[in-house]
Amino acid sequence: MTINCKGQLIDLTSPKVMGILNVTPDSFFDGGKYKDESSILNQIETMLKDGATFIDVGGYSSRPGANDVNEDEELNRVIPVIGLILKHFPYTLISVDTFRSEIAKKSIEAGAALINDISAGKLDNNMLSTIGKLGVPYIMMHMKGNPKTMQQQTDYDDLTKEVISYFAECIATAHIEKINDIIIDPGFGFAKTVEQNYELLSKLELLQLTDKPILAGVSRKSMIYKILSTTSDNALNGTTALHMIALQKGAKILRVHDVKEAMECVTLFNQLTYN
Repeated sequence: MTINCKGQLIDLTSPKVMGILNVTPDSFFDGGKYKDESSILNQIETMLKDGATFIDVGGYSSRPGANDVNEDEELNRVIPVIGLILKHFPYTLISVDTFRSEIAKKSIEAGAALINDISAGKLDNNMLSTIGKLGVPYIMMHMKGNPKTMQQQTDYDDLTKEVISYFAECIATAHIEKINDIIIDPGFGFAKTVEQNYELLSKLELLQLTDKPILAGVSRKSMIYKILSTTSDNALNGTTALHMIALQKGAKILRVHDVKEAMECVTLFNQLTYN
């Protein structure tokens, strides 16, 4: 199972880690932390040294109830950071976390390698055709509504079945638009209650029916710290526990705030699996 990033074939037989770089003031864990060149470059260097294959840059917070950000502001946050990273670390595979086709287009033109879309093209009718023309890998996530409304849309008859059906439809549409490299993200925390997140995680292996690589994004989320009666700052141990479960159930990419610990999890998983 491989994806093509800027001519480089990334083999997902051994799971990979995607390090998160939020350049937003209001993300749930690290909002406002990376707002100058020095802090950004230090974090990128750390994540790459710790083993990240991808760096996911986001300029629009998708936490529940997040404020809207206009397109110009998102561009102003993201594009300079892509340039900064590639100037100092030119071989970095940058993913851009956006649901807007114009941001996606300009990000790839600036040197990003793949697009991570929380809406699977449903918040911008031009997204899938744009990705198809760009010829880059595309991460599509399951969500209902948008970040402002999603937590009021948690009614499902059969959550896992509906998530699989959602991806089947989105993948078929993406193939029509000639998108070849597709990664699916079940969207933990997006239009799902805490209990539903665990239901989905417990059945994550069923998403392999899509025949697409699975990305798991549970890092420091409320599904962890609410159960443990703590905060996102103290949710690393819980995150690592769920990372191992996600890997055992078929996840091929872990999207994380803490790359070193996630890579240790992957190393142990590989030893357990391929020994």
